[in-house]
Amino acid sequence: MRSRAIYGLAGKTLVAEERAFFGEAQPWGFILFSRNIEDPAQVAALTSSLREIGGDARTPILIDQEGGRVARLKPPHWRARPPGARFGEAYRNDPSMAREATYLNARLIAAELIALGVNVDCLPLLDVPQSCAHDIIGDRAFATDPSIVIDLGRAQIQGLLEGGVLPIMKHIPGHGRAGSDSHLELPRVTAGAEELSAVDFVTFRSLDSCPMAMTAHVVYDSIDPQRPATTSPKVVRDVIRGEIGFDGLLMSDDLSMKALDGPLNVRAKAALFAGCDVVLHCNADMDEMKDVAREAGTLEGASLRRAEHALSLLQPPRMPFDPALAEIRVAELLGGSV
Repeated sequence: MRSRAIYGLAGKTLVAEERAFFGEAQPWGFILFSRNIEDPAQVAALTSSLREIGGDARTPILIDQEGGRVARLKPPHWRARPPGARFGEAYRNDPSMAREATYLNARLIAAELIALGVNVDCLPLLDVPQSCAHDIIGDRAFATDPSIVIDLGRAQIQGLLEGGVLPIMKHIPGHGRAGSDSHLELPRVTAGAEELSAVDFVTFRSLDSCPMAMTAHVVYDSIDPQRPATTSPKVVRDVIRGEIGFDGLLMSDDLSMKALDGPLNVRAKAALFAGCDVVLHCNADMDEMKDVAREAGTLEGASLRRAEHALSLLQPPRMPFDPALAEIRVAELLGGSV
């Protein structure tokens, strides 16, 4: 049985200690960062070795490949992709062309990932940034208008799925008002529940069929002033599963971020108790991963059902699709080079 955890790894190849730990812990999946990436052949060999550990060709291997400033795959081996805001700007001129560009760009991202053995991307970002917020979201978001975020988010989900890659919508139920970077400290949002529902939550509610979602390490004072969404049973039950209606696989954002406090086993236990199906640990610190593993347990019940449903959506890329022509078309749609 798989455990309720996703782990990062330290370098470009697995070391013996990692092989032993992952073999025993049997995580549901893995996540790659820039530290794990050198060139296409190396990444493909790494993902193959990760799948050998679990003995399952479907083992989820995640990456944050958004475009713009959040991209683990970079030139010269991989093409730089535009940030989300570029598609939102195009939408204001021609919604249909922007939807097409978003879809094709997602297909191009998926094609690069599939060639490496990566089958999950941490997209779409459905946060709606506000003027008072920290720039950690900024141009990563499509727009400040929820309707545009919904429309382009739907196109991005379709492009990834039809490209053979699972999407993860983030950061549920919304990071757009956060006044600080949750990598560094715990943000608090003071907006009322009605305003959050109309602006922040609506994007996730409208795309609740997305197979996976990642939580926000954000406190919403009007809902649960004591705990961030990741560790709040009230936010998960009443907002994410309730008001938003999301019944896909819910994973935490990185447990090692400074927005959370306490030992890693306590953080993992709190996130799972709150209702996360799977917890994410990214920094590859072996002692921390062992702490998480002590609380992760095995996927079962509703969490197992959601995980299996997500994996059932992994399909071979929809054809025909010509990456070279798609690159040209995206550039045309966005009014120049991308």
